[in-house]
Amino acid sequence: MKKLLIIITCFLTVLSGFGQLANEKAKLEKERQDIQDEIREIQSNYNKVTGLKKESLAKLAILQHKLQLQDRLIGNINKEIRSIDDEIYLGNVEIYRLQVQLDTLKVQYARSVVYAYKNNTSYDFLNFIFSANSFNDALNRISYLKSYRAYRQEQVTAIQDRQKLIADKKQQLLAKQAQKKSVLQDQQVQLNELASQKKEKDAVVSKLKSQEKQLSKEIAAKKKRDKQLQGQITAIIRRIIEAERKESLAKNNTTTTTTTNSTNTNTSTKNTTAKKEYFNLNEGQKNLAASFEKNKGGLPWPVDNGVVTIPFGSSVVGGLSIDNPGITISTPSSGGAVKAVFNGEVSAVSNLGDGMMVMIRHGKYFTIYSNLTSATVSKGSTVSTGQVIGRTGEADDGSGGQLDFMLMVENKNVNPSPWLRR
Repeated sequence: MKKLLIIITCFLTVLSGFGQLANEKAKLEKERQDIQDEIREIQSNYNKVTGLKKESLAKLAILQHKLQLQDRLIGNINKEIRSIDDEIYLGNVEIYRLQVQLDTLKVQYARSVVYAYKNNTSYDFLNFIFSANSFNDALNRISYLKSYRAYRQEQVTAIQDRQKLIADKKQQLLAKQAQKKSVLQDQQVQLNELASQKKEKDAVVSKLKSQEKQLSKEIAAKKKRDKQLQGQITAIIRRIIEAERKESLAKNNTTTTTTTNSTNTNTSTKNTTAKKEYFNLNEGQKNLAASFEKNKGGLPWPVDNGVVTIPFGSSVVGGLSIDNPGITISTPSSGGAVKAVFNGEVSAVSNLGDGMMVMIRHGKYFTIYSNLTSATVSKGSTVSTGQVIGRTGEADDGSGGQLDFMLMVENKNVNPSPWLRR
């Protein structure tokens, strides 16, 4: 009974274990493929900026991104090693289960052989048949003897099957051990690559520090441009709020018939409410905003082959502090297509002097695309996800193209990175 419980427990453990490992293996393979595809893409971008005479923020950002991807790839390999270890463990459990079955079959077969040996005489065989009480009983005894012989043959077949299964499992274990050895070698290669990339990043950081004076001018120019852009955006949003407030008041005045006192009271209440900056969204705008929210983390990138060189909010770039109202995205070259990240309506197209800006409304959300050399849309036009709305301008350090991308909820800047598809 105890052996039977052990066998059943092992069998259930192995079944559930192999099912989970199969799912885990598929996920790991998909994740690894995605990481490797992203590494190839980022390497292509890096090859385009690595020939520049001076170091750039784009080069540093790409190296940092490569390091992050390399860390993820090594993490994926570590998971694969653990998965192989689990498969080896479950394989040993399965071999143990089969060995217990084989031992049991051998004991049962040995008993039947001993019994057959003790009773293996023609006299005993005939005596067993002729001692029957009736003819039918004799036929039943003959049938029993045939069944017993068939049972012994089945025992032999079962023993041979278990022996073959055990041999196959041992071969599979050897294959898994070889696979683990190969993955460990790959892990070492990736660790060496990570160490090399860290050295390269440190070298770029060191050279950037020597260019601090030039970098300081570039960041100062960006701060000035950001301030000008933020002022324009704030003014545009205020005009939208005021226009919607007036439209709402006009609708209310048309549908309301009250006394002079109640009218004064309503006007006072409305004026109080108007001091709060909010949007009077119609049903379509509400649905658009809700759809925008549902796509958080899945919005497409506004450019192809872009990498974030300056993140959102406060950060230190090349030893200098900066507070970015959005994210600064570098591309391999200027003039690349800039695309709308979601359906919406163009609220503004402005020329900032050293570049153009396109502002698109998505209900209560706004996406802003600046540092454009040109815009292919106009105010009031409707755009769809992925539609080209302009072209990227040149990066501040001359290392390629650059887009300043912002996201606002009503009149508040938020970090766009979590909203974009990784």
